[in-house]
Amino acid sequence: MKTRKGLPGGQYKVISEKDIIKIHETSLKVFAEIGVKVKFPEALRLFEKNGARVDKDSRVVKIPPDMVTEWIQKAPSTILLCGRDENKDLDCEIGGNKVYFGTGGTALNVQDPGSTSSRRSKLEDIVNMARLVDALDNIHFYMLNVYPSDLSEKDVDVNRFGAALNRTRKHVMGGVYTMEGVRNVIKMAEFIAGSPGQLRDRPFISMVTCVISPLTLDETYAQLTMEAARNRIPVVVPSEPLCGATAPMTLAGNLVVQNVDSLAGVMLAQMTSPGTPTLYGCISSITDLRDMKYLSGAVEMGLMNAASAQMARFYDLPIYVTAGMSDSKVNDAQAGYESAITNLMVALAGGNFIHDAAGFLEFCMTASYDKMVVDNEIIGMVMRAVDGIKVNDETLAFDLIKKAGPGGHFISARHTRRHMRSELYKPQHSDRENRDRWQKQGAKDSRQRAAGKAQEILARPTQSVIPGDVRERIKQEIPGVRSFIME
Repeated sequence: MKTRKGLPGGQYKVISEKDIIKIHETSLKVFAEIGVKVKFPEALRLFEKNGARVDKDSRVVKIPPDMVTEWIQKAPSTILLCGRDENKDLDCEIGGNKVYFGTGGTALNVQDPGSTSSRRSKLEDIVNMARLVDALDNIHFYMLNVYPSDLSEKDVDVNRFGAALNRTRKHVMGGVYTMEGVRNVIKMAEFIAGSPGQLRDRPFISMVTCVISPLTLDETYAQLTMEAARNRIPVVVPSEPLCGATAPMTLAGNLVVQNVDSLAGVMLAQMTSPGTPTLYGCISSITDLRDMKYLSGAVEMGLMNAASAQMARFYDLPIYVTAGMSDSKVNDAQAGYESAITNLMVALAGGNFIHDAAGFLEFCMTASYDKMVVDNEIIGMVMRAVDGIKVNDETLAFDLIKKAGPGGHFISARHTRRHMRSELYKPQHSDRENRDRWQKQGAKDSRQRAAGKAQEILARPTQSVIPGDVRERIKQEIPGVRSFIME
């Protein structure tokens, strides 16, 4: 079956060119007249050194439009996020309107195959989720999707990345939490790559830091952003403004806050090390105004993330964008329609690195093994939609239609055999049997089939992706690594 990835989106435009200019101009006014709070002293000095007006008491920096434009333009318009295979089949060329899908993070709970309840996530779940991602063709990258409750913060970074890197050949992105963790993850990745230079040439890891909405670069995340940039590791500094809470209630107002936050992160990375591979980042959503909780399956999330894909293209920046989550507690119809509609919207808008798109339930608090299987199917269908309809002499098939004539058929035609696999999406999970055959096969619904598929993948023998000698070196030289993830 043909795996579709890196296809061009951009067919869906939720905002007009005029709207984009208005959001951009309003964002420049926010930078110049309101400013961004920068809590990390070294970052504050960088902004001041490069032309921002700094109020040292409030730590607010006001940035003139020319400075915003200058530093955004130093970021690459396309970046390469690599897999581990030398044949490059797993590489993702992020930028323009190319579309890729993957998991996201960071859930505190896990739903086991076949279960409708949840439990606290553990390091072993990183191992097993990575194995599942490796086996599911339509999930293009593994963004570390759970936070292990059985680890201290100082050991989280190396163990999350290490567990994933040893179980999947696909690109691994993850949030980071400590300076020592960032340094040790980079060191571990250099061991695996063979040298620092080889890792920079083909980066198979990338990192996520954050801007705190509204308009704040906090001390910890600013420091982590700068450390990743100094090491030339691909980094995204996303923000998560929520309508009615940390952003205006209106979607347009949210987009302004989101745009300023994201561009501030891009600028900080570029001022630290110009040319650092940096993604514009969006995690915008809305709140439930009854109790102010975060909502992940709202159609408005799809609208704002689709619009942000357009904003990123306006700035010629690759984008890390959000879709595919659900607020449902189980893998039911709600989980399916919420995930499908936002994935489709953001992909058709040309979102590049669409994360959170596989496996998330319950306001992004629970990672579900079964939902990863279901979402793999949704993503396959979405990518078929992104692929669109190709119109040329071969696909129009005039000569074939003429040959068949009125009342003819096309079943035995070579043209049919030639296009049957590439033209149609072949479901891996959906049921297309007639009722009698479906009943003979156990009359299983989508949830039951997903649980069975997840269990079947996890029952396979566990295989290491990292060579044995490198695993031993990691265990000996990287502090805090749990032995079982390197077995």
